[in-house]
Amino acid sequence: MLIRCLIAFAVGGAICLIGQALIDFTKLTPARILVCYVVGGVILTAIGLYEPLVNFAGAGATVPLSGFGYSLAKGVEKAVGEYGLMGALSGGLTATAAGITAAILFAFIMSLCFKSKEK
Repeated sequence: MLIRCLIAFAVGGAICLIGQALIDFTKLTPARILVCYVVGGVILTAIGLYEPLVNFAGAGATVPLSGFGYSLAKGVEKAVGEYGLMGALSGGLTATAAGITAAILFAFIMSLCFKSKEK
């Protein structure tokens, strides 16, 4: 179990390291990097490269933003298989609904606990 945790930490850290390097050494904004990670996760899933990484690293590959793209792509793939073309519109949201809901809920709770300040 310790080895699996270390692998997940290393892979997740490497993904985050790439994002930090993009912030430090390019003129890309964090929002554009976020979009690149999600789209990259979808593309890597579509060509079959992200699934082996998920099998190898577990949460190290599914927790970063590229993992969100992976979840979107897998949800669409499953829904298209079940519902046809209409599944392309609903599958991604269905697959990621719990994560989106958790993000909104925790952001709301934090907004109640802390006061924002002007810069």
